[in-house]
Amino acid sequence: MRILFTCLSRSWGGLESFTLQTTRLLYKNNFSVELLCYPGSRLHNEAKKLGLVTHTARTRWNFHPLQIMKLSILLKQKNYDLIHTQLSKDLWTVVPALKLGCCNAPLFLSKQVGSFVNKKDFLHKRLYNRVTYAIAISEVIKENLINTTTLKQDKVILLHNGIDTERFDPAKYSSEEIRNEFNIKKNQILIGMMARFTPGKGHKEFLTAAKTLTNKYDNLRFMIIGEASFGEDKYAAHIKNLASEYNLSDKFIFTGYREDTPNVLAALDIFAFPSHSEAFGLALVEAMAMEKPSVCTHSDGVLDISIDGITAFHFRNNDVIDFICKLEQLIKSPGLRTKLGKAARKRVKEKFDSVIFTNKLIETYFEATNNSIYSSKLINN
Repeated sequence: MRILFTCLSRSWGGLESFTLQTTRLLYKNNFSVELLCYPGSRLHNEAKKLGLVTHTARTRWNFHPLQIMKLSILLKQKNYDLIHTQLSKDLWTVVPALKLGCCNAPLFLSKQVGSFVNKKDFLHKRLYNRVTYAIAISEVIKENLINTTTLKQDKVILLHNGIDTERFDPAKYSSEEIRNEFNIKKNQILIGMMARFTPGKGHKEFLTAAKTLTNKYDNLRFMIIGEASFGEDKYAAHIKNLASEYNLSDKFIFTGYREDTPNVLAALDIFAFPSHSEAFGLALVEAMAMEKPSVCTHSDGVLDISIDGITAFHFRNNDVIDFICKLEQLIKSPGLRTKLGKAARKRVKEKFDSVIFTNKLIETYFEATNNSIYSSKLINN
């Protein structure tokens, strides 16, 4: 099966990295996948490093006549069996190109981020009517798609993102390597969060919690794993300055982007996930797979992933006092940390393994292409 993925984002975060991960999973299952991305973007560069076949389109607004024409020519030349876009904004380029290129291939849309824009007007209706299936990564995104677009329920499929639990396996990593790298002592409790630098991820709440907890406990260290993406440098600088203002410079570690994510997570004692509104939360799944007890926001996509009191402690959204209280419970109890961590990995293996995700995705692909081929034969006859 020949598939074209599209992701014309210039940013680099969960959506973009998961797009790359999915192409690799499909390659392992003998699918031919090519990627349409923004030229020079992090996604484009990472895909080239992996030797993936890439095509580019320079899109900055919704309607791009030149890019639509270029894509329609590509569609005619390649004759893909299926098109899968990872970004709803791409539909403005992809759908007209499919029409212009006389391409009847099924069109999939993965929805990784919710929208508060009503998309039931005439133009959006034309776009979404061309979508064969929309994949929602969580219950909240599924509901959002149905409420904000003209897609019917039978066109929206719930499919949680998955991770490689063999790669994210705590038995394969030692906590000492990263702790030695950053001079973290054995008696110190390391609390970390992993996210790109954008306001909704809860960096300020994490810093506020750190400020309060360090006044009470002298054996705590804190770590933020991640980097600023496109347009986020100013906010990243603000967060780092805030750590200095709170006199936390000797307590805080900013690792930047790390390719050895499982290794870094292995060093943590507690994982914090204070995101205000998360469609899913792949970083949380990765931490859970590494048997890390977590404290996370009780909202949105987190509710699909974590079970309060079983795999993690949940706190009320934007309630820093509740956040601090839940962190403190884990700081005080090594036994509780171990118990929650074991349950967390068990849940990931049962629900969010990449094998489960890939098998379901492939099953849906075959269903769509078989239906498409059958319909085409009926029309031709």
